Amino acid sequence: QVQVVESGGGLAQPGGSLRLSCEASGSDFNTYTLTWYRQAPGKEREWVAISTNSGSPDYAASVKGRFTISRDNSKNTMYLQMNNLKPEDTAVYYCNVQRLFRGYWGQGTQVTVSS
Repeated sequence: QVQVVESGGGLAQPGGSLRLSCEASGSDFNTYTLTWYRQAPGKEREWVAISTNSGSPDYAASVKGRFTISRDNSKNTMYLQMNNLKPEDTAVYYCNVQRLFRGYWGQGTQVTVSS
């Protein structure tokens, strides 16, 4: 079992920045595939960004160039730096951890972009 906890959400103005964190338990964090998803009101959950233990990160077209995913294996934590935020980025952001072919979700953190 992997425990997953997101944090760092809040209210930001258009053009502003936020940094989300995702902490996951386990002694083999460096092997995890880590993914950010988001779900806006009335919409399906969508993939945002992914970090594997071996490949380059990848991003959805809607956030590429604005969001940066990173990880600190020594802290069992993944980050999502979100810059130049837009109102359409408003959503609950979820962290998904893939370990040994099983997926684990956090409870989500709300991001609201509004003036």
